[in-house]
Amino acid sequence: MQKKHRVIGIIPARYGSSRFPGKIIIDIVGKSMIRRVYEQAKKSELLDELIVAVDNEQVQKVVEGFGGRSVMTRVDHKSGTDRLAEVLKGIDADIVVNIQGDQPLFDSRMIDEAVQPMLADTTIKMSTLKTKIAKEDYADPAVVKVVTDENDFALYFSRSLIPYSRDNADINVYEHVGLYVYRKDFLIEISKQPQTYLEKIEMLEQLRVLEKGYKIKVIETKCDPVSGISVDTPEDLKKVEKIITENGLD
Repeated sequence: MQKKHRVIGIIPARYGSSRFPGKIIIDIVGKSMIRRVYEQAKKSELLDELIVAVDNEQVQKVVEGFGGRSVMTRVDHKSGTDRLAEVLKGIDADIVVNIQGDQPLFDSRMIDEAVQPMLADTTIKMSTLKTKIAKEDYADPAVVKVVTDENDFALYFSRSLIPYSRDNADINVYEHVGLYVYRKDFLIEISKQPQTYLEKIEMLEQLRVLEKGYKIKVIETKCDPVSGISVDTPEDLKKVEKIITENGLD
């Protein structure tokens, strides 16, 4: 009988933010942002446990106030991956899902979409998601693009437009949706590696994996692209509040 994989979801909830400090606990139509993400993630059919990795007592108080489980971590981690690795030292898990804490419209089905290939193929060490984007987002460096090979493994992630159509032909451009799934041992291994050249240039931690020669499976999500909206600025907050109010979301 095959052993069931234990799947753990972790939401890195860093208090500091260069553009929007404290955004993780900002109120969004009656609920904190971290609560909205947590409640959505709990709906996943494949998660066995969900943890919020905090670095601030105020955030921890908010999480525990709505009944969530939190683990205190160091404040000096350079990436969410490093924060996850600290949490995992005392956690029984086979597969780990890194859930972004600043996506309050997050759809739990994205977790299941990204985890399923890892359950089906034990050779896959890491997976993530993508979604097709419109032309107006092509030049936006905040929209991270991804290109894949014919087997849906990532070739590259960039803040620049990829692929670039030399002859102005119609192309499909995909945004990387920042939800990551790892085998526990692989996450701990990659977190011990120093930041790599391209990772530092583009400020994209997933490039460390590619630069080290590993593969990342990329699945096109069937969820509404609005699910991946991140709150990085007060303007983003207003946009999300409008969507929640107009659609009567809880």
